[in-house]
Amino acid sequence: MNATIRSDKIESTEADPNLAAVSEVEAGIRDFVRNDVAYLRRPPTLTPDAAALEPSTEATVNNVNSLIQRVAGTSLSEIENLIGELESLRDLLHAEGQRVQREISGYAQLSQAAMKSTRMIADNVTQWKRAADGLRNS
Repeated sequence: MNATIRSDKIESTEADPNLAAVSEVEAGIRDFVRNDVAYLRRPPTLTPDAAALEPSTEATVNNVNSLIQRVAGTSLSEIENLIGELESLRDLLHAEGQRVQREISGYAQLSQAAMKSTRMIADNVTQWKRAADGLRNS
């Protein structure tokens, strides 16, 4: 039951950050296309401004890299959090599995002891019955 609560918690906490991350990526791409790639739509000119395009291109690459790092960083941290939670869940399941095995072993031993006791009681009752039958017949 605890795992179900954790599973619900994981789903509910991932939904909002994912939507925010998607919105942020979409906004970044829109800004990138509107502002940073606009010069690609212009007709090429062979003027001294060609040298000025290099810093703009470098800024565009930096903006794209920054956007990718922000999105990837968020995704990576969410994946790392999920891995941590899955590892703790694995440890919990492993510990519970060992506990269940111990419980089953204890019940098996108890069942064997009960069977032995039942056999001993049945044997004693049979012997008492024979002794009582012997006393009646004599």
